[in-house]
Amino acid sequence: MPDQDRIVAIGLLTQRDVFALGHDLSRVYPIDEMPCFGALLGAIDEADRAFHRARDAQQVAIPLQQGVTLSA
Repeated sequence: MPDQDRIVAIGLLTQRDVFALGHDLSRVYPIDEMPCFGALLGAIDEADRAFHRARDAQQVAIPLQQGVTLSA
């Protein structure tokens, strides 16, 4: 599966949830406590927004450069 189509999920699951999902989970990292789970999700969201802003800026810049080259 290409990286752009890859689905990544982070969640708090009980042992029962993990058992029910079975082999559909490729990786599970058990933790005892996660007091800053909200902060982790916020950091992931911010990184995702930054990635999309950079990608969008790059996509906008490419047509502008081509337009300048073609009209010059």
